[in-house]
Amino acid sequence: MRHWGRGWRRGLMGGAMLALAALPLRAQTGYDVIIRNGRVLDGTGNPWYRADVGIRGDRIVAVGDLAGARAAREIDAAGMYVAPGFIDVHTHAGEGLATAALSHGQPLLAQGITTALVNPDGGGATDMARQRAQFLAHGIGVNVAQMVPHGSVRSRVMGMADRAPTPAEMEQMRALVRTGMEEGAFGISTGPWYAPGSFAKTEELIDLSKVVAGFGGAYTSHIRDEADYNVGLVAAVDEVIRIGREAKLRVVATHLKALGPRVWGYSGALVTRIDRARAEGVEVFADQYPYTASATSLSGALVPRWALAGGDTALRRRIADPAEAPRLRAELLESLDRRGGAARLQFRRHRPDPSIEGKTLQWAADRGRMEPVDAVLDLLRAGNPGIVSFNMLDEDVERLMRQPWMMTSSDGDLVPMGEGVPHPRSYGTYPRKIREYVVERGTMDLAAAIRSMTSLPATVFRIPGRGMLKEGAIADVVVFDLARVNDPATFSDPHRLGEGMVHVLVNGRPAIDGGRFAPAPHGRVLSLRERR
Repeated sequence: MRHWGRGWRRGLMGGAMLALAALPLRAQTGYDVIIRNGRVLDGTGNPWYRADVGIRGDRIVAVGDLAGARAAREIDAAGMYVAPGFIDVHTHAGEGLATAALSHGQPLLAQGITTALVNPDGGGATDMARQRAQFLAHGIGVNVAQMVPHGSVRSRVMGMADRAPTPAEMEQMRALVRTGMEEGAFGISTGPWYAPGSFAKTEELIDLSKVVAGFGGAYTSHIRDEADYNVGLVAAVDEVIRIGREAKLRVVATHLKALGPRVWGYSGALVTRIDRARAEGVEVFADQYPYTASATSLSGALVPRWALAGGDTALRRRIADPAEAPRLRAELLESLDRRGGAARLQFRRHRPDPSIEGKTLQWAADRGRMEPVDAVLDLLRAGNPGIVSFNMLDEDVERLMRQPWMMTSSDGDLVPMGEGVPHPRSYGTYPRKIREYVVERGTMDLAAAIRSMTSLPATVFRIPGRGMLKEGAIADVVVFDLARVNDPATFSDPHRLGEGMVHVLVNGRPAIDGGRFAPAPHGRVLSLRERR
């Protein structure tokens, strides 16, 4: 009997082990986190459906009915939406994230952003490995994907020279781009609107883009003209399309807009151009922030590019040169007209004189009892203040927003709370799009808005494992209360965090927990080469 009993027990245990082995791993061991009862928006653009989300480690391992499962931590998402973490495809947060003081990325997390692409507009670090080390030195609150910045590459090789590169210089630039891609960058960013990128011909951009295409990367561009400064808005979009066609890679017209009264209404022509190119087989996309005001520097907005050749010292010399100053002044007047006048330009930061921050150029001119163009010249002598420019038309913003190839981006900065008067997009882009353009205006439905923030960016930039809620995906997850989603940041009071993101998980770990920031950062520096 004793022997039979042992055999029976061994047989029973063996049978149980075989049955257990046949079960999915998640049913055997439970989960680290289960998000229950939420309305799942999986990122594809499909309508929400009710499901639980099971997470183990940094992965989503189940999406469905997990009523009988157990977890170390359970989050009740009843009445809320569960979505992939938002991906910001154009942000200037990289410099801040590389510092100990701002590495937490809380203004991004409060918007639901879990991944940020840095080095936009052709500016930023050219050494991807060194920049990666800076991010990791203090830990980062969000994931970071790097772009190789063309303007910085050109400046490193050629300075601020307004000419074509020599064959040797071109090869140096190719080598820098190639190295950046080998170190994991997701593509090249360009800014042919800004000097020195503006000094590059289209052929130079195509040549360097072919290097990027060999790695499966993308091309993104602050296009050469968003109004009628030089080639014109439509021709600038055509240039992006040409680069995509000839270099054979995905291209993005970044923060696409019709800037200034002279081109208001041109959004229809842009949609036609992009749709036609896509029908021909060119992979063209765009991104956009949900505001009718842009932000840049005073020189970026107003100074003709010929006057920036040689850098700031050369600009100050031209301001004082009796032979060149009249031409410069005339072109500044023309740029002011394009922007809609001095009352539409608001200072966001000016270290030599912080008293003008939050005030308009017209205010500064009136204070000095001078014409706005003379106030511009005085300010450029002292430095180069950052500005917000109120220059867009709602109808253009909404027409572009509805397009299936349009991603969401912030174009925001990451600065210390209370410093300057930055554009509110740094704090409110993603909540604003949901609140203003989904809930209040009905410009697009919620599922489409979430797709523009998640799976579409992940697809365009080939960001591995992110952008969708599905089994096997990385557990970057946001749980938001639609009734509470809000963007309290304004142009006069911008340092106010987004609202409504109740839980944010980065790589499966809590970054916002019950509306409060978690203390430890869990972001990573991503690599395009991870997918290989």
